[in-house]
Amino acid sequence: MPRTITHKGSPLTRQLPPVQPQSGLEKPNGLQRPSSLEKPSSLEKAITILTSLSAAVQPMSLAQLSRRTGLPKTTTYRLLGVLCAKGFAQRIGIDYAIGDQLVTLARPAPRMIPGTRPIVLPHMIRLYELTRQTVNLAVPRSLEIAYVERVYGHSRVSSPSDEVDRAPLHCTAGGKVLLAFDHELNAAFHDRGALRRMTRRTVVGHAALDRELRMVRRHGIAYSREEFAEGVVCAAAPVFDADGRVRMAVSVAGSSPSAVSGEVAAMVKQTAHAISVTIVKALSAMTVRPRADGPPASFL
Repeated sequence: MPRTITHKGSPLTRQLPPVQPQSGLEKPNGLQRPSSLEKPSSLEKAITILTSLSAAVQPMSLAQLSRRTGLPKTTTYRLLGVLCAKGFAQRIGIDYAIGDQLVTLARPAPRMIPGTRPIVLPHMIRLYELTRQTVNLAVPRSLEIAYVERVYGHSRVSSPSDEVDRAPLHCTAGGKVLLAFDHELNAAFHDRGALRRMTRRTVVGHAALDRELRMVRRHGIAYSREEFAEGVVCAAAPVFDADGRVRMAVSVAGSSPSAVSGEVAAMVKQTAHAISVTIVKALSAMTVRPRADGPPASFL
């Protein structure tokens, strides 16, 4: 029906265009609007699975995840396969838990004690000159060991950690050092569950690993003899701060048994002790000595 518009008492009839009904999928300007009935994408489903895993207090079975997320078992199983392959989830027995890669991304990058590189590196170079083997400095990162400094020559031993600068705790010498002297890290690692076998020499039982860690605490040295990678042997010792907390691990890695001989192990221990002493002295001097022209100097 035409609408009548009155202007100063005179009727004026004008034909207005009919109002077009709006589609549920379109905005008035013609842009598409998502439908509330649109099915969730694979990414959204994967996020739902990760959210459920992160909220769980213990690993969850496929059936539990399917019920918790409302996703079919086949879909849940398929997405879990992708998440596990990328490290965002992990399989523990027949159950699933959050993966180390997700924890790693949520935390700041590993570092040595800020500002200590100039005083640590000379000790590492000296150890390399004495052994002619790869020298590593490592710190804990989540439930892994992260290598933050390396010194090596042309005959560097090849390791699976070369590309990512990370490795498991339980099968590396540096990782055993951190587990032996960091009780909180050890407890968290125990809660993780089963140990992954990397080679035929990997210790995969917590009881056997605990016995080895007691020896590490007693002697101050840890070994890995082809437990992380075939043909790679390693010896490591702890670096402590002023409070007696283990902060780093220094290690020597090589491709022959001589790389972890008693003589080499003694050099590693001496180097770790020297680094500890130097760090404590340097931090104490730089953090408490006031500057004449401003606030106290910082070693950061």
